[in-house]
Amino acid sequence: RLVYKECYATLGQVGNIDAINTCLGKAGRSRWLGKRPKVRGVVKNPIDHPHGGGEGRSPIGRAKPVTPWGQPALGIKTRKKTKASGRYILRGRTK
Repeated sequence: RLVYKECYATLGQVGNIDAINTCLGKAGRSRWLGKRPKVRGVVKNPIDHPHGGGEGRSPIGRAKPVTPWGQPALGIKTRKKTKASGRYILRGRTK
């Protein structure tokens, strides 16, 4: 990605690198951090998610999985081709 000459960067390492290894222990502690529960779209009602509804444990029922707003999910690129900042990206990340 191209970067402006006027931009600043900080070198070094972030402190407290072991914070990611902390065991929260219970659901309440993650709620204190502002994290909400992740509810799968399959278990929701059809009004709430495109994957919802059906009798029992039913499949997605569509050709490909989608987000709650109907955008393609899981591997399909959804970035606009005409985005203004796209000209600063020289090449994509390697998989």
